[in-house]
Amino acid sequence: MYKNKKIAVVVPAYNEEKLIRKTILTIPKYVDKIIIIDDNSVDNTLQIVKNLFKKNPSKIIIFHHKKNIGVGAAIKTGYRKAININVDIVAVMAGDAQMDPFLLHNLLDPIIDEKSDYTKGNRLTHKEKIKMPKFRAFGNGLLTFLTKISSGYWSIIDPQNGYTAISKKALKSIDINDIFDGYGYPNDLLVKLNLANLRVKDVEMPPIYESEQSNIKITSYSAKLIKILIKGFFKRIWGQYGGVNFHPLFFFYMLGFLLFPIGIFMSVYIVIGRILFGSYSIGTVILTTLLIILGFQSLIFAMMFDMQSKNSYK
Repeated sequence: MYKNKKIAVVVPAYNEEKLIRKTILTIPKYVDKIIIIDDNSVDNTLQIVKNLFKKNPSKIIIFHHKKNIGVGAAIKTGYRKAININVDIVAVMAGDAQMDPFLLHNLLDPIIDEKSDYTKGNRLTHKEKIKMPKFRAFGNGLLTFLTKISSGYWSIIDPQNGYTAISKKALKSIDINDIFDGYGYPNDLLVKLNLANLRVKDVEMPPIYESEQSNIKITSYSAKLIKILIKGFFKRIWGQYGGVNFHPLFFFYMLGFLLFPIGIFMSVYIVIGRILFGSYSIGTVILTTLLIILGFQSLIFAMMFDMQSKNSYK
């Protein structure tokens, strides 16, 4: 136990034969249960895990998915098991040894001290961020901004960081089965946490890169993630600020999403008209400019209201 709390670590793994042993053996001894989910690996991952289980059957729990269904699905399996065995806090540590197990206590302490319900790693503000590949750093920065808007947690950074911890109470307050199965699960989970009025805290940590290559297919992943962020945004805005809970930010968001795209479309129309016909209407230009300005201002006002809202926990 850690500070009189029962701790479980969920380890999702897919084709991690090179690093899964290192990951498991370095998990702190105070962890009560290690729940390993093999997501139908085609290498030797499962056998390595079984060998470790034989040496410590009281601590290690193994699940094997007969079909590869995604890292989010693997974590959901682990979460469900953690609830069944009644642990106090559930952490997630990927099987690729890119999460420093000696920093686990930094994720647990804010929850134990009742300052947070869910904690997550943040590599983007650490002094060793320079070690992160530039393309990955840019992508994470962009996803951070988009996830802030979608989830309403304006203080969070590095939303794709999978090194997390969550209290049993918080885990029970959300629909685990509804969490996205793939790599977009952290973004989807943040939206659900905000809808449940739960507190989220970033924990700064250095980036670690081993020899493993990412399994993410950028094109399909980006399309799915954008869909998740858009769906999550509208679900959150309506649930918190729409209907009987009407708040001015709902009006400003909707007005901005209406006027700004129309203004952009009309500006394209003007440019095409100028190229093809060599002329354009001054009135149309003025109207287009007003639509873009009003739309943009409405979005900014909405974001400012959102940042000041009681739902934007730190």
